[in-house]
Amino acid sequence: MASRLVARRSGSTLAPRVAFALLAFTGISFLAGTNAPTALYGTYQAAWHFSPITTTIVFGIYAVAVLGALLTVGSLSDYLGRRPVILVALVFQILSMVVLSNAGSVAELIAGRVIQGLSTGAALSAIGAGMIDLERVKGTIANSVCPMAGTGLGGFASGFFVQYLPAPTHLIYLTILGLYVLQGIGIFFLAETVTPMPGVGLASLRPQLRVPRHLRSGVFFAAPLLIASWALMGFYGALGAAITRQLTGASSPTLAAAAMSTMACAGGVTVLILRASSGRAMMITGGTAVPLGTALGLLGFEQASVVLFFLGTALAGIGFGTAFQGAIRTVVPYAAPHERAGVISVLFVVAYLALGVPAVFAGIRIAGGASISRTAHEYGAVVMLLSLVALAGAVSRRPPAVAPPA
Repeated sequence: MASRLVARRSGSTLAPRVAFALLAFTGISFLAGTNAPTALYGTYQAAWHFSPITTTIVFGIYAVAVLGALLTVGSLSDYLGRRPVILVALVFQILSMVVLSNAGSVAELIAGRVIQGLSTGAALSAIGAGMIDLERVKGTIANSVCPMAGTGLGGFASGFFVQYLPAPTHLIYLTILGLYVLQGIGIFFLAETVTPMPGVGLASLRPQLRVPRHLRSGVFFAAPLLIASWALMGFYGALGAAITRQLTGASSPTLAAAAMSTMACAGGVTVLILRASSGRAMMITGGTAVPLGTALGLLGFEQASVVLFFLGTALAGIGFGTAFQGAIRTVVPYAAPHERAGVISVLFVVAYLALGVPAVFAGIRIAGGASISRTAHEYGAVVMLLSLVALAGAVSRRPPAVAPPA
């Protein structure tokens, strides 16, 4: 309630519903932008003649940049306010689109991805906290749906631009740049939802993972399934396109992005359908669907069945969506307004570590001579084991009873 009072005092020219929709759309656009290069890696590889391991390095550097921003400025909006942090992040996202649209070498591609990672890491927690400031229940749901919607749309749009439109290495970035400009104009007129706090300085930018004491047990309760579900997303990010090409025998960029898009969209739709469920129920659903979907997807790959593979991918997406929403719902709504961005940044640090580290190892394994099939089975086995351990924890104990802040 306090956050709403702050918003009213700020004299925003945007109605609360419009402000919420703008924040959600901005969050989707950030994640879509980060997935825009996905279908272009094949184009870059053909033009610049780099090895497959280079793609893994570019992905890993981006993940490191996101983590660096989350660790240093992830909680900055708790001090400065949501609006200035999002505006600055949008400026850097626009800069990253300029760099990527003009990239002519791997070094320039990496530079663009680093800028993109830093701005995304800074914005994720500010946007997520801002949505919860405005609407606690809808904001909690949107914190799961927006990343999945952005991931799915970004990958699909990237493939569509490469396959059907001219100059894809320029056009997709310029299109997203235009969206960022429009969103920046809207964010400028957004009300501030928290009262700025003193304490910003170099000391506050030291890398740190800070969780309020009363929320720590909730974070430990949610972490195993958060790791398992985002490692699964990393699996599809690292191997999904290669598996799809091998299964179908087609080199279509749109089809190559279909696996991750299917997973992300299935997760987002499931969260919306099950939005009335408790956090614990969602975590149990996620802990069940992740290993089943992974096993079914691997079976489809083994049997060369496109239908089985995509059914498994959709089921895995259901698990990813419910696991992520369950983790957020277990922790974030119980944080005070001035704690929310910091708590969300901690959850995303865990998520991006789980997303990036296994995917990089998968790329290294393939570059070292391991087959896609063997790497997929090894990766899938680890994901299934992690999710089953998390499922056992979710079934055996209840999340801590913490009263939400007034």
